[in-house]
Amino acid sequence: MNWPAEAIWQAVEPLLPGFTVEVLPEIASTNTELMQRARDGRTEPTLLVAERQTAGRGRLGRNWTSVPGDSLAFSLGLPLAPADWSGLSLAVGVAVAESLHARIRIKWPNDLWVDDRKLAGILIETAASTLEPQGPRFAVIGIGMNVHAPRGDGYSTPPAALDELLPDLEAGAVLLRIARPLVESVKAFETFGFAPFQARFEARDLLRDRAVTLSDGTSGTAHGTTAAGGLLVHTAAGMTTVTSSEVSVRPAR
Repeated sequence: MNWPAEAIWQAVEPLLPGFTVEVLPEIASTNTELMQRARDGRTEPTLLVAERQTAGRGRLGRNWTSVPGDSLAFSLGLPLAPADWSGLSLAVGVAVAESLHARIRIKWPNDLWVDDRKLAGILIETAASTLEPQGPRFAVIGIGMNVHAPRGDGYSTPPAALDELLPDLEAGAVLLRIARPLVESVKAFETFGFAPFQARFEARDLLRDRAVTLSDGTSGTAHGTTAAGGLLVHTAAGMTTVTSSEVSVRPAR
């Protein structure tokens, strides 16, 4: 597979001095690898790409397996020190969606969907370096995306694939298209927080004004986000703010 690593490095390195791009044929999980490196004191900005992941992870511990050519699996790791981490996954979603296609929507808090089908997932983790425990935390932003339709059965709803929208774009070209806007957005979030991304998120908000069911069984209607990225849900008890650490949210059937 052709990976434009040099072009990605040239686009991103001016924003992240010391930045490197690594492409591996196979790894258990790009997020797990960068998290371990950070704990070992290796905190240089890194984009780690896997042609195949054998133990990829989604939010809440869900498995995510990547297939060479059919999917894009990568993690961006970098030291990050925002005043408030709330809303980072939404800012990342905005950057990726805007880089690719107008029809891509963001399902709070960390998925990209097309026509009510999941296209991609975002998993953000942070670690402290053992060498600099008081320094900035190391953020690892993992993204898994279906470039072509996943093979096999067993899906209650068939996932979306990017080739439905951009049929001529292969995984390497997708990554090149995403990389610099993603870094620009993460750096902007570090400085300004989620507030500058709020309107851009709401323009692509999949759940806006839809009936939703929270993971604790509560039902209500989604009404956008707060300036900190919390989901506003109008329930029988009134308006509630939901944070990503508390629930998962699915459109009501």
